[in-house]
Amino acid sequence: MSTIDDILHSSLHHKEKSLKIANTIKENPQTITDLFTSFNQATDPQKGTITDAIEDISTTHPDLLLPYLDTLIAHITYKATHVTWGVQEAIGNIAKTHPQEAARALPTLLKNTTHASTVVRWCAAYAITQITLHDTTHQPDHIKTITRLAKKETNNGVLNLYRKTLKTLDHPLP
Repeated sequence: MSTIDDILHSSLHHKEKSLKIANTIKENPQTITDLFTSFNQATDPQKGTITDAIEDISTTHPDLLLPYLDTLIAHITYKATHVTWGVQEAIGNIAKTHPQEAARALPTLLKNTTHASTVVRWCAAYAITQITLHDTTHQPDHIKTITRLAKKETNNGVLNLYRKTLKTLDHPLP
């Protein structure tokens, strides 16, 4: 059993497990391989815990996640929404330093912009807006996309993400 598996099977509460996993990876970056091995074999609740750790890692160590970007993208439309939330936010955080790599996730992220769950839509919007803000090479195309999404969005929280991004980029608001 790996350290990650030991943490997952411990008696710690969910938040404590995800924090301990994130700290383990930050302290020993080479254990990132164990994290994704565990992620691929985990139950949905365990995937949720790991995804929370991945989101935490993405805020300070996005480079560690780049080799696993395809795995994250594959989980954007995962059946367990808790997993979906976390991977989308992680991709948004990765976009801050690696926007063109994160932009590979756009086709899959767009699928979640019409999801029934407001949280899933908000997380998709977060990732899309971070890609838009930081991928200056393709920014005009991204702006068109979020303008179109903003016109269709009914939830103010999600809509505000799009509007804030457009305003930051000095683009007219829908």
